Amino acid sequence: MQLNFAQRWIAPSIFAAAMGYLEAAVVFYLRTMVGRLDPYQPAPLPKFAGLASAEILREAATLLMITTVGCMAGKTWRGKLGISLMVFGIWDITYYIFLWPLTGWPSSLFSWDILFLIPLPWWGPVWAPVSIAMLMIFFGLLATILEQGEPPIWPDKWTAMVSAVGMAIALYVFMADAIANTKFGADAIRQTLPVHFQTPLFVCALLLMSAPVLQVGRQLATRYR
Repeated sequence: MQLNFAQRWIAPSIFAAAMGYLEAAVVFYLRTMVGRLDPYQPAPLPKFAGLASAEILREAATLLMITTVGCMAGKTWRGKLGISLMVFGIWDITYYIFLWPLTGWPSSLFSWDILFLIPLPWWGPVWAPVSIAMLMIFFGLLATILEQGEPPIWPDKWTAMVSAVGMAIALYVFMADAIANTKFGADAIRQTLPVHFQTPLFVCALLLMSAPVLQVGRQLATRYR
């Protein structure tokens, strides 16, 4: 079945924004229940029966939903991945947009947030995941414009490797404090409250991760020249 423009980009974008609101509402409910509207406070991950496991599974289910939308809207494996990344980026940004009127948080782009729990807690200022989400959106849009073109519009393996190095660095920055406390056990990891974000290292990672966006954009510009 041939999907039109609205089905391939607009419908997944609307779905992603709706997911963003749903995520914001769920987080509002959970943080209200446990007294953690602002996640950056002492004992950021207290023990509450069953909630930690449920939260981890909810995160995994969210990723599965995003992947499913990409598989439905993309024409090729490249398109499926591109749409999935675009949906992820829109979901992540709209989550913060909707969370603010619901809770009054985040108070700024520099507010600390706990981003994921898999495999360790990720901490970072709001601007950090938002910047990665923007890269995902740009790449997803560019990569799916001519996903069936010949030759395909896609990063080469060296550019992908550069981006993978950037991802690894970014993951380390997000989990650096948790990694440092792994030797003290699970309780220490759960109680970890970061005090310093390695901004220069993260900016370096962001530049490396932007390599596929730049290459795909250059390929499109050359194709339409």
